[in-house]
Amino acid sequence: MFDIGFWELLVVVLIGLIILGPERLPRAVRSVQQGLHKVRQFGSRMEAEINHELRVKELHDNLRKIEESDDLDNLPDDLKKSLDELQRAAASVNRPYAKPSESTDQEPANEKPGDKDNEPR
Repeated sequence: MFDIGFWELLVVVLIGLIILGPERLPRAVRSVQQGLHKVRQFGSRMEAEINHELRVKELHDNLRKIEESDDLDNLPDDLKKSLDELQRAAASVNRPYAKPSESTDQEPANEKPGDKDNEPR
């Protein structure tokens, strides 16, 4: 990543040992490692988010091409794949959800039966 060789790393460690001392050097190395780990995680998350946004833009562009096309049977393969993916996504959103059980006959959840503090006075 930084293209640091063995001798350069040894010089950095020796300078760190002289400046920080043997007690604080391991803690400093650990904090640098944690910082680098956080930076790598941030980079990975940003890369994933950018890839997701590019995929969404590609799907929008393909949908626009499909809408402009009059003949849906003679679409190119990539547009057919995009159309199928969009149809699957729409079907997953439009799935009927289970009807909630009727709770009109039940007591409200915040009241406990037999609790006299919840009764009006």
